Amino acid sequence: MDSVRLSIVLATDTYETIRPVLSALRRQACAREIEPIIVLLGGDVSTVRLEDLSAFPHAKVVGSVNYLSEARAAGIRAASAPIVFIGETHTYPEPGWAEALLTAFNSPWAAVVPAIGNANPKRAASWASYLFDYGTWGPNRHSGEIADPLIYNTAYRREVLLSLGDSLPAALDPSEESLWPLLMSRGHRAAFASDARILHLNVGTFRTLIREKFCVGVVLGTHRSARWSLLHRLLYFVASPLIPIVLFGRVLQGSRHWPSDRLPTSAILGVLIAAIAKTAGEIIGYAGVKLPATAARLQDIEVRKVHYAGGVG
Repeated sequence: MDSVRLSIVLATDTYETIRPVLSALRRQACAREIEPIIVLLGGDVSTVRLEDLSAFPHAKVVGSVNYLSEARAAGIRAASAPIVFIGETHTYPEPGWAEALLTAFNSPWAAVVPAIGNANPKRAASWASYLFDYGTWGPNRHSGEIADPLIYNTAYRREVLLSLGDSLPAALDPSEESLWPLLMSRGHRAAFASDARILHLNVGTFRTLIREKFCVGVVLGTHRSARWSLLHRLLYFVASPLIPIVLFGRVLQGSRHWPSDRLPTSAILGVLIAAIAKTAGEIIGYAGVKLPATAARLQDIEVRKVHYAGGVG
C-alpha cells in the first residue's frame, strides 16, 4: 500500500457536499498517497459509503460536534500524514497542486499557502467576495516567505498544530485571531507556493455577499468584545466610519495578485459594499448586541457555499 504523504481535512455536513472536492483530488498524480479526512458535522458518519472512497486507500471518516473549528481539530488529530491541509467544502485543487505543495515543505516552513483562484469567475459578486477574502493570495503573487498566512486552505506540519494541545480548536476559529500570532511567537514561519494552485468557490449574489460579510462582522465583533476592554471597544466604535475605507484599501492592494483585465468593474463596488456590511456587523458586536443565530447562518454559508454560489464557472 502507498504511504500517506498528505492528509486533507474536510469538515462537511454530508458526503454529497464534498463530492466535487474529492473528484478534484482524484486528478492529483499522487492521489493514492493522499488521505482525505472526512469529518461529519453532527457526527452522522452513516452518510458516507467507503466504497465511494476506493481511490483513496487511506481515507478516514470521523464524526464530530456541529461546530467547524472543533470538527477541523478532530480531523487534524485523526490524520496520519506529516503534512495536513485544512480544506473546505468548496475549494478544488488543480492538477499538480499536491506535489507542488509537498515540494514547498522541503524548506523548513511550518505552513504553506497555495495560490488561490476564483472557481466561479462569471459573477461579479463572486469576484467581490474572492477579492475581499483571497485576492492577496492570488496566482500572480511570488513564491517565498510571507507574513500574512491564512488559517484555512493552508497546509501545515501536523506536529506544529498538535503542539497547541487543547487550545487547537480555539486557535482554528478565525474570530479568535490567535493561531498565527501564537505560532509566530514560537518561531514558526510560513511560505506561499504559487505553483500549488487551488480554486475557491464564492457566493454568487450581492445579497448573499452582504449577508455573509455582515455575519462575519457580528461574530468577529462579538468575540473581540469578550476579549477587549471597554476603552478598546469604544475606540473602535468611534473609528468605525474609517474601517470600510481601510478594508477597501487593503483589498485593492491585495488585488494586484490577479490580472486586472479579468475583473468586472462592478466587483470593485461590491468590495466596498462588503466592507461596509462587515463594519456594520462589527459595530453591532462591539456594542454588545446579541444575535445568537448569526454564527449558525455564517457556518451554513461556509459549509454549503455551493448552494449560495450559483454554479462553478
